[in-house]
Amino acid sequence: MGRELLCLPVGCVLAVLGASVLPLFATVAAVPVVGRWLRTRERVRARDRRATGVIELCGTVAGELRAGRQPGEALLSVPSGDLGERWGLVSAAARFGGDVPEALRRAARQPGAEGLTGVAACWQVAVDEGAGLAAGLDRVASALRAEREQREVLRARLAGPKVTVAVLAVLPAFGLVMGAALGTEPLHQLLHTPVGLGCLLGGCLLEWAGFVWLRRSMRAALAPGKAVGR
Repeated sequence: MGRELLCLPVGCVLAVLGASVLPLFATVAAVPVVGRWLRTRERVRARDRRATGVIELCGTVAGELRAGRQPGEALLSVPSGDLGERWGLVSAAARFGGDVPEALRRAARQPGAEGLTGVAACWQVAVDEGAGLAAGLDRVASALRAEREQREVLRARLAGPKVTVAVLAVLPAFGLVMGAALGTEPLHQLLHTPVGLGCLLGGCLLEWAGFVWLRRSMRAALAPGKAVGR
């Protein structure tokens, strides 16, 4: 529990203004929904940080290899802050002579760290066939940068629909404010009459359906490997 609890004071204010307990019950029910949304947003940010961390890892290790360091030493020089909890497995494998490719594949199971699968493949080829690891990591980094740029383009294109949905979502609140300013007592009509309760329920359902549609559309558009038309 955290910022989602801020819904409760809002519900208390609406309950007092509308002389009804319905807003309070509604905000109590909204607390877990808002909490889930906040946690999802934080997971998306963590995934993006891991994806950026993998790209930086490729560049750092390639640079260290070209400077003459051994692969294990180069890998240990990478900051682990954005690479997730499983990066400790990779560090241990590199430090104590373990199976580095397998550790990289395990670390790649974290959301956003999928690019480590390519790093593992390059490492395996370098160990088995003596191929240049630095050149392989450069190619992996280039591919990951291109994929990140595609996602950024998609997010920019989806910014307009997101703003539109947000504006439409808050319009009813402006309507309530305008109605109160005109002295029509909109909260009383919504919370104490059958027609008002029906409109309130229908509006909430439509709001929920709109947010679900937007979320699914964005998730499908931003799925890994989604192509972007130029």
